[in-house]
Amino acid sequence: MEKVLLHACCAVCSAYCIKHLYENEYKPVVYFYNPNIFPRQEYEIRLNEIINYSIKENFELIVEDYKPQDFANVSKGYEQEPEKGLRCNRCFLLRLDKTAQKAKELGIQNFTTTLSISPHKISKNIFNAGYQAAKHYERVFLPYDFKKNDGYKITRQIANDNNMYKQSYCGCKYSIRVENK
Repeated sequence: MEKVLLHACCAVCSAYCIKHLYENEYKPVVYFYNPNIFPRQEYEIRLNEIINYSIKENFELIVEDYKPQDFANVSKGYEQEPEKGLRCNRCFLLRLDKTAQKAKELGIQNFTTTLSISPHKISKNIFNAGYQAAKHYERVFLPYDFKKNDGYKITRQIANDNNMYKQSYCGCKYSIRVENK
């Protein structure tokens, strides 16, 4: 079974993606790199949730250090952008570039992301970031639109069955303001 590095934003979004990758003859190595998550307490909750899920489901998990300055650097000047706008695209590229870099470091040819499972994100923009990162690091980005075929519904059911924490916003401080309107 060929390995694939799966960038994961949280345990909830990862659940179906991991299952889907196994069903498609890939062995996912889950990579948690999310400097966009705010505040730190929210980051810790999501991190602990994916650690617990990795133990329960016995998958390999790699956790990158929390570096919110990485996100601050790419979002500077884009703070007023709407959700699904340029700030989000820059965030996608930041995280997928780091994922492609990690895939190269680990000798894993393929990578993908859980981000496309969300009905609140534009998959085409995620895929563009993935292709750009893949080219830069000579990797292969797998453009799975995980929300298709009821992926979002299935991942929510898996989360419910496992009593997972379900966040109420994407992760960054700018998405909090959108959710609270």
